[in-house]
Amino acid sequence: MLNKRFLHKIETFISNGSLLDKHATHIVALSGGADSVAMLLALKQLGYSIEAAHCNFHLRGAESDRDEHFCAALCQANAIQLHTTHFDTREFARLRKISIEMAARHLRYTYFARLREDIGAADTCVAHHQEDSVETILMNLIRGTGLHGLKGISPQNGHIVRPMLCVTRSDIEQVLREAGQEYVTDSTNLINDVTRNKIRLDIIPLMRQINPSVGEAIMRAGANVARMSDMIDKILAEAVGNMVTTGSDGTMTISAEALLSGPSPQDVLFTALNGCSFTPAQVAQVYRAVRDKATGRTFYSPTHSLLVSRGRIIVEPADRANIRRNMHIPEDGLYVYGDNIKFRVETMAAPPTNPADLRAADYCHIDAAKIKWPLTVRPANNGDRFVPFGMKGSKLVSDFLTDLKLNLFDKQRQLVLCDANGIILWVIGLRSDNRNKIKADTTTTIRIKLIKG
Repeated sequence: MLNKRFLHKIETFISNGSLLDKHATHIVALSGGADSVAMLLALKQLGYSIEAAHCNFHLRGAESDRDEHFCAALCQANAIQLHTTHFDTREFARLRKISIEMAARHLRYTYFARLREDIGAADTCVAHHQEDSVETILMNLIRGTGLHGLKGISPQNGHIVRPMLCVTRSDIEQVLREAGQEYVTDSTNLINDVTRNKIRLDIIPLMRQINPSVGEAIMRAGANVARMSDMIDKILAEAVGNMVTTGSDGTMTISAEALLSGPSPQDVLFTALNGCSFTPAQVAQVYRAVRDKATGRTFYSPTHSLLVSRGRIIVEPADRANIRRNMHIPEDGLYVYGDNIKFRVETMAAPPTNPADLRAADYCHIDAAKIKWPLTVRPANNGDRFVPFGMKGSKLVSDFLTDLKLNLFDKQRQLVLCDANGIILWVIGLRSDNRNKIKADTTTTIRIKLIKG
């Protein structure tokens, strides 16, 4: 049995953070190390319903198998259900072209999420302790983190819960020693060949020479940062809400004037773009472009495209990019150009009786005698010219779009309708060509309707 003082400390931490529910099932991530063994036994003795999960990454040969056998024996001795999985971690890392450490993390947490759903558990408990949080703060500080990186490890992140952050590594080892409880040691943790181990084995011992309670001091600082960070996040979220407009298609528009006139504009911009996969360096570049009024600057992330244009920042999902294809229309019918763009083509015996239809932006009416089939829908190209409806002289389509103050993204998506001779009949959704308009002597009309959504 673990001593009551240790159990009380963990129980109080769980209660203060409302981390666990005694009426639910919780998965314990069990490696066999001191931390996870202490967590397993503590939660069981505190009366929580738990099942254990062990991942064999096959990275340390016989030592990996030793850990698995130890976990199986421990769970059997304590009547705890154990779930075990095996990974070819090196092969996974090679295929994904990521580090072994990143591969193991991905495999581990993906498995925990799947197992949680399979057995109906509320969450997965992992045994990060106080030193882990301290190491994380120092690692982030060395890397030049922002404010959030100085908070340390959160007690709860989605379905991952960390009930051991209130105890130290020495607390854990002492309580296991007093209970006569064995555990296994990962030999790689004793080698300072990765950043975290260098901090753990070299830097923190040096800091303890200056302040023996440096761990507790850094944790207090992290808690203070966390409180301040929560307050700042609320302020930033309110600022973002006052300057961002989001469309139904996922497009986000940010007012440059509101951004620059408000407090800490670069931090507000970073908050607004959170979730759009832009790197901090890209966000800094976007901010400079807005500040310097560099209209027309574009930036791309794996999931989004961003344009600085005429006092606005326009952010669009990548799947809104122009389809950039040609579609031929050989006869009447309904034609689908993309998920949100269709065309209905009809041949009519007489011109429309409603004059308003002739000027409607989503309709194009053509004198059938003046064009040659098939028709083609295609993206507008540089050098395209047409005669706008109501005018006599021709105009570059690009100039026409500029006069309408369309942004670069809209220009790139702009479609035109041509006949078989390449004559532009319609700058789709904006203006038809004057040369093929309906007249009093028109006997046959081709009507094309643009259908969006």
